[in-house]
Amino acid sequence: MSFFIFGAMKVFAQKLICFFLFCFCILISSYADKVYNFDATCQQAYKEITSLRLANGQKLTALARQQNPDNLIPAFLDSYADFFVLFFNEDPAEFKIRKPHFDEYLNSLEDGPDSSPFYNYCRSVVLIQEACVEIKFGERWAAGWDFRKAFSLIKDNRKKFPSFVPNNMIYGPMLVVAGTIPDGYKWLAGLFGIKGSISNGMALMQTVINSNDVYAKLFSTEAIFYYSYIMFYIQNQPEQVFQLINQKKLDLVNNHLMAYMAANLAINNKMNEYARSIIQNRNNSSAYMQTPIWNFELAYVQLRHLELADATKNFEYFISHFKGKFYVKDACEKLSWCYYLQGNITAANNIRQLVLKKGSTETDADKQAYKDAKSGEWPNIILLKARVLNDGGYNEQAITLLQNKNANDFTDAADQLEFTYRTGRIYDDMHKDDAAIKSYLSAISLGENSTEYYASRAALQIGMIYEKQGNKTMAIQYYKKCLAMQDHDYKDSMDQKAKSGIARCSGG
Repeated sequence: MSFFIFGAMKVFAQKLICFFLFCFCILISSYADKVYNFDATCQQAYKEITSLRLANGQKLTALARQQNPDNLIPAFLDSYADFFVLFFNEDPAEFKIRKPHFDEYLNSLEDGPDSSPFYNYCRSVVLIQEACVEIKFGERWAAGWDFRKAFSLIKDNRKKFPSFVPNNMIYGPMLVVAGTIPDGYKWLAGLFGIKGSISNGMALMQTVINSNDVYAKLFSTEAIFYYSYIMFYIQNQPEQVFQLINQKKLDLVNNHLMAYMAANLAINNKMNEYARSIIQNRNNSSAYMQTPIWNFELAYVQLRHLELADATKNFEYFISHFKGKFYVKDACEKLSWCYYLQGNITAANNIRQLVLKKGSTETDADKQAYKDAKSGEWPNIILLKARVLNDGGYNEQAITLLQNKNANDFTDAADQLEFTYRTGRIYDDMHKDDAAIKSYLSAISLGENSTEYYASRAALQIGMIYEKQGNKTMAIQYYKKCLAMQDHDYKDSMDQKAKSGIARCSGG
């Protein structure tokens, strides 16, 4: 009897082992079948999504899944769609729904073969997208860790697949950003083991921009997007950015991501009419992602040309429709300026209360708006008009407002400081270097110990003038002077610009 029981148990054990081996084989074969195939459907989906035609793109990712259920690239592309929605619109309701998707995409992408360069590459990109979204929604610590994971993955991928060109599109910007971290955050970079280099990062990005590699061509507009922002803000070479936009013949009508980049950089480079033409001439089809960011950008253009009624409408639309917190205080302040410059002080004061209540102080612009609103003081109207006109590139109109005036014509010390800085900035933009430096030096003398940003920015601008002239020694001297000034507005962003200037001049 025991013999039969033992025999039955033996057979059962053999069948159980066979069953587990069978299941394991299924799992192995299932894993092995997963692929990263950027086929024609996925390539078209990528182009649609990165043009911000998100619905069209996601229809194509669904089709790609039907065509090959084992292809993991559709999950990678869906992450782009979630990223764009959350990054541009910052809707908390959408965040609650879409944030968990990033972990789902990462889990799916881990099922692929690690023998593919896309294994680490895709996961690194998704982690960066998640980190950017987390910053927008105040999850800074989580963002830091995700950035560190992404950095580690792409760094390893470059070692394992050195000829995979897209690696450089991600690793390059990371090196640049890490190379310009403000001193107050150096400990964080050390904790994460991230060592940056502006020159190395720029060189890596250029290899992607100039490559004829099939994947470099596929990702070319995305690479130009990163490269342009870094060239503009870190390398301080706006002219080269707009040359690149023209040289590459970017589609600023049908690709809304490229249109946004060009318009946004144009606004920040005081190319107001160029920005206006991009915003107004872009394809207005309902196929594109809808976002009030366009109203925000257009409102800035209109304010800077003193088209105050139109600017008022667009700032109001942005404030009432935007669900996020970034640049909300800034938008409210600019709306209050519109009313103030139209002589409606009651409406201006009412909007100023929104500056104190809405949005956050994450950005320098929002911090400044909050500080201005708390002060309860309004800027001098002549100086404010000169400022907005200068910010739009209308320098002849701006300097006309300030002609035949000097600092002593203003009774308030803050106005005297702003006047000297503002005249310097206008002369600077008119390429009158000697007159600009003279005014900037007066601003530094008046405001070196002020919490206003004018003196620090004046030192930064002098550094830029000397760098442009090829006098790197003097440029570094004034960049260091900018860094040395403490406790002023825009400290972090100006320190980053000064550090970038020193690195450029010293070959860092």
